[in-house]
Amino acid sequence: MGALKRFRVLATSLVALLAVACGSGGGGGDETQAGPATLRFSWWGNAERAELMQKAIDLFQSKNPDIKVTPSFQEFEAYWQKMATETAGGNAPDVLQMDFAYIREYADRNALYDLKKQEGKNLELGDLLTGLKGAGEIEGKLYGVPTGGNTWGYIYSPALFAQAGVEEPKKGWTWDDYRDAVKTIAEKTGVSGGGNYVGSYYNLELQLRQEGKLLYTEDGGLGFDKARLKEFMQEGKDLADAGTVLPIEKGVQIKPGHALEQNLVAGDLGWDNFMARYAKGNPGLKLGPVPTDEAGTSGQYLKPSMLLSVSQKSEHPAAAAKLVSFMVNDPEVGRIFGANRGLPPTNAQRAAAQLEGPLAAVAAYEDELKDEFGKTPPAPPKGAGTLEQAFIRITEELQYGRISVDEAVEQFFTEAEETLGS
Repeated sequence: MGALKRFRVLATSLVALLAVACGSGGGGGDETQAGPATLRFSWWGNAERAELMQKAIDLFQSKNPDIKVTPSFQEFEAYWQKMATETAGGNAPDVLQMDFAYIREYADRNALYDLKKQEGKNLELGDLLTGLKGAGEIEGKLYGVPTGGNTWGYIYSPALFAQAGVEEPKKGWTWDDYRDAVKTIAEKTGVSGGGNYVGSYYNLELQLRQEGKLLYTEDGGLGFDKARLKEFMQEGKDLADAGTVLPIEKGVQIKPGHALEQNLVAGDLGWDNFMARYAKGNPGLKLGPVPTDEAGTSGQYLKPSMLLSVSQKSEHPAAAAKLVSFMVNDPEVGRIFGANRGLPPTNAQRAAAQLEGPLAAVAAYEDELKDEFGKTPPAPPKGAGTLEQAFIRITEELQYGRISVDEAVEQFFTEAEETLGS
């Protein structure tokens, strides 16, 4: 994940430099006729995803013979460099894979087509999972449709919980319960009770959502003040000082590996689909509920793992919308991809995906939560990826003991002001 986040920082800078040249006009194509057309379709991924994507494209073309799709893919970093260049030159692909972190930035530059114009015509969204409905929507316009989703979870070792005599996590356990559990586990087993949750601002977001707040507001500002951040960071410092969580130096040392893979912690909070990765190195892991506030509020939502967008410059927006609709709705596409793009976004695709092992556990976990998911938060503002990196760096310095809680808070807000302009 560290490499991925560094790529995002680079990509944000490139987009900021290159995408300024985006025009404000549309492609002028027919918005009613879905064919005949030739579409350029670009995404990021590896050779495995390319093979799966080609199967899905071939299936689409067999059912829509008047629409030809020309595919293109790159690794994540190269993809965003190319998108920045092509978008700036007015030559973006008709359909492009979109990251939730960048959708607002591209939409604000009028680089994306409003897919609401195609909804109910060439784009069907009625079968989207409830938690994903509205994702990709900005100020009443729809700029992307999720191809998959995941949510925050707690991945843990039941063996270490049993060894320490600590009850396994169950729905409604609180942050106090969590802190008591990691302390007892560390004392009884000699294994760190968990990672320090202060290192990820998605844990801060979780707590804020449990309080009815947001990490970022609708207008792109911070959804919390210095006092609230100080409270969160103090929790992390207390965990580090008590020696109940993984020492920061050990966590840094094993990157890009994760402590759960190496049985160095009893559990950790993170995106639920990471379960598949961690279970390869530690097959005894389980996926459980996140800690809640005292009222039992989970604060969870389905986050789009990635989305599909259509270029504002496309000469064939109706055909492009038809391709997007096929990629998120067709059951056979769900079977082809499985969880390669995150767990499928529609009921029909999830039913067809034939998920097994850890991924079946993730699907069951999300199904159990489906009635509790809150609304997906607003798309992050420009610079959110850079600010996430700043949060990681600052909280690492805090855990090393190189800065105080007050200094950490001040540093973050200073960088937020510079990055977000607010």
